[in-house]
Amino acid sequence: MVKPLVFKGDKKPKKRKRVADPTDDDAPDSKAVVTASTASTAGNEDDDSWVNADAATDIAGPVVIVLPSEPPTCLACDANGKVFASQLENFMDGDPSTAEPHDVRQVWVVNRVHGTESFSFKGHHGRYLGVDKYGIISANSTAISPEESLLCIPVPDSPSTFAIQTQRETFFTIDENKKGAPDVRGDAETINFNTTFRLRMQARFKPKEKKAKEEKALSKISRKELEEKIGRRLDDEEVKKLKRARREGNYYETALDMKVKSSHDKFAS
Repeated sequence: MVKPLVFKGDKKPKKRKRVADPTDDDAPDSKAVVTASTASTAGNEDDDSWVNADAATDIAGPVVIVLPSEPPTCLACDANGKVFASQLENFMDGDPSTAEPHDVRQVWVVNRVHGTESFSFKGHHGRYLGVDKYGIISANSTAISPEESLLCIPVPDSPSTFAIQTQRETFFTIDENKKGAPDVRGDAETINFNTTFRLRMQARFKPKEKKAKEEKALSKISRKELEEKIGRRLDDEEVKKLKRARREGNYYETALDMKVKSSHDKFAS
């Protein structure tokens, strides 16, 4: 289920807890320990922090398209599908690479176009970002055609940035000649500073972040629990080995080897 976007400063709603019927023998104990897999899933779903997409394979879910402008802006659209540069407010120490959205109009939901390397960008109003043959960008289409299929090409020598390419092999670019917010078009023919964009995404959709959280959750098991499973006291190295095995997926084999070793040592003594 897709969760509603939460912006910085918004109050998080309190979660309702189901109260178990004390007459129900199958009801879970209110003090039961949450399993690692459950903790991992809950942690990912609740993570509303924003991070940079580092590779095209990272890009998924809600994103903010940060433009190379001063002051920092991002690509946004209104309810009529007009695309414009919207000024960013939430970022740290003047660094737009830490930007977060403060307005739903600044957020695009990205999905891979089936069977291709291209992406679709859906606005808050349910229509798709696209570029016509004149390089004019809008978000009016209710369906995905070649004009709404966009490639995200990593920019050499500029980590975590992308050039957004159309099916006509032109690029999104900004024009800062006018006063105020820059114009955004889709007719640049080469990659340069003005065609270099940063994609900020929610951490829970980034594969690397999801894996790190899962590994962290899996490593959360106490020494006492491990010693109960093995049936004896463990030294620090054995505890580290078992926790590493939980992260790597070979915990049961490692635990079994330790139990067998313990049995052999017992009979040997």
